[in-house]
Amino acid sequence: MSSKLTQLVERRQQLVAQASAQRTTLAYTLEPWRARLSLVDRGVAVLGYVRRHPILMVGASLLLAALRPRRVGKWLQHGLIAWQLGRRLRRH
Repeated sequence: MSSKLTQLVERRQQLVAQASAQRTTLAYTLEPWRARLSLVDRGVAVLGYVRRHPILMVGASLLLAALRPRRVGKWLQHGLIAWQLGRRLRRH
């Protein structure tokens, strides 16, 4: 092999080893956060599902209105705030 090719092979091996060490360090560092991040992942999945099926939100709102009419305004306000916040976050 040429000298240049040998250097490239050695450099690649170094980079692969370095990446492996960084992945191990990152996994160790993030271990305390694993449960919290799992909860966040589930929340994001639920939001994605609701976003793909907006009729569920309408049904849930109607059910909520039928069960607790006094609290509907408060829930709708919270929902509106969350929706607006989500739109703003997506823009940036």
